Amino acid sequence: MIEISTDKDKLDIDIIHNFLVNAYWSLGRTREDVEKTIKHCLCFGVYKDNKQIGFARVSTDYVVFTYLMDVFILPEYRGNGHAKELIKTILDEPVLESCTVWMLKTNDAHGLYEQFGFKNATNSEIIMERILK
Repeated sequence: MIEISTDKDKLDIDIIHNFLVNAYWSLGRTREDVEKTIKHCLCFGVYKDNKQIGFARVSTDYVVFTYLMDVFILPEYRGNGHAKELIKTILDEPVLESCTVWMLKTNDAHGLYEQFGFKNATNSEIIMERILK
């Protein structure tokens, strides 16, 4: 059994940073960067036996838009449905219930997110982005 919490005081910054610094989407992210992103986002920690085993965060205006980021389960805990439980918990979070636009980027987890209704952008001609790194 796992616990999923939005209590930022429970987050283990070392575990989060150690994972993200090596993830393809956040290579080289500093601990200070991780702390700043946590401060400014709604965060979800995943715990098993009081040890953090996963994480996700959302950037949101709490009314319309939510952007899902930095989703992970530590490798040794994968394959047990924890990622599915995490995504379901995020999508069911009451403070996000009015949000009608959800976005994320992934290179390798399309199958996970498709189970929850995410799909490739159909109106990509109206979606714009500015990426500096």
